[in-house]
Amino acid sequence: MSGYFPFQQRPRSAFKPVSARERVLSQWRGWNAAPVEIAKKASSQAAGDVLRRVMSGLKIEKRMAETEIVQVWNNLIDPVITAHAHPTGIHKGTLFVTVDSNVWLDEIVRYRRREILERLQNSFGHEMIARISFRV
Repeated sequence: MSGYFPFQQRPRSAFKPVSARERVLSQWRGWNAAPVEIAKKASSQAAGDVLRRVMSGLKIEKRMAETEIVQVWNNLIDPVITAHAHPTGIHKGTLFVTVDSNVWLDEIVRYRRREILERLQNSFGHEMIARISFRV
């Protein structure tokens, strides 16, 4: 069995430096418990960090903004238009608005689309609402 060394020694640089506390405790105990203590150490996390990750996963901010769009829609847009059109959703910067008839769809798309878009962009920003799509 040439080349086989069952108890090879690692180079000195491969060992982690041992603190004085760990050295004294291992001498007192008769064995080194540092690896066991490290393994048993609680992998706890701050509640704020966990909550932040959960909230970002649920995308609560986006959903709150969507509900806010409906409220702002009713306050910013002409009541005659809000009687016939209402926002139904937002996806990747496109606000989807449902209109109750083709006549109102034509009226809004031809004469009011730019005004509605500008008002909503002033309230929410260009990133949140980049386009509006009207549907019957």
